[in-house]
Order: sequence, then C-alpha cells, then structure tokens
Amino acid sequence: MHWPDEAAAEATAQRLARALLPAPNALIELHGPLGAGKTTFVRLLLRALGVQGRIKSPSYAVMESYALPCGATASHFDFYRFGDPREWEDAGLRDVFAAPGLKLCEWPEKAAGQLPAPDLQLFIEPTSGDGRDVRAVGAPRLVEALA
Repeated sequence: MHWPDEAAAEATAQRLARALLPAPNALIELHGPLGAGKTTFVRLLLRALGVQGRIKSPSYAVMESYALPCGATASHFDFYRFGDPREWEDAGLRDVFAAPGLKLCEWPEKAAGQLPAPDLQLFIEPTSGDGRDVRAVGAPRLVEALA
C-alpha cells in the first residue's frame, strides 16, 4: 500500500485498531530505516485504540506501556540501541512478551532470535515527499484489515 501523507497512515491505523479490538493481543513488528515513520504509526495506532495523553518514544527507555480503554495493555518497544540480541533477555522482557496484550516493536531485528513470532510485520519505506510505501506480512485478518 502507499501512504501519500500522514492522513493515509492514520486511516490505516484506524482500520488496524478496529481489527485488533475488543481485546488487542498481538505482536506487531515495524521495520524501516530511521525516519520511516515507525513511531508515528505507533502513535496513530495507540490514539485509534483510545490512548489519551502523551505517547512517548521508547528510544531510551526501551519500553513504554499504555493502559487501553478496553482493559488491555499496549507496550511499545524500540530496540534500536541494542548492540546484541541477548540484551532483550537481560532487559527482562520475556515476562512482558509472555503476558497478554498488544506489543508494538520497532527495530525487531536488533532482538533477533529472542522475540516470539509476530502476528503482523509492517515494512515502511519513505518515498519522495512525505509518502511511504508499506508492505504488510502476517495474519490474514490483520493484513486484510489494512487494505
């Protein structure tokens, strides 16, 4: 798919949120270079799921968690600063990933071999201007919801 602007990304986030509710329980990986829009899409998705207030980037904290109005928890991860996939284990994230809830992971390749299988992978590539080309791979119900 192609997002010509942030409004298109927001529409995609809203469709995905509808597919995830009423009880979001999925692992979504976001792939792409720096500046691709991974964090922006996570913010749009969390807003579509009803998160109010500030949505912070977990670039330094590695993880930020949000209580969703439906009662579930959404956890946003950024593994960009990992130098070794074993840092995922050292950070004590096994229990977080074993618990129910929505997990949104930026830079999942930096935790290669540690993460469970994703339900959805989004590959986001900047194009000219503000556009983005996006490829979705994963559970058919989630991929179809994006279209």
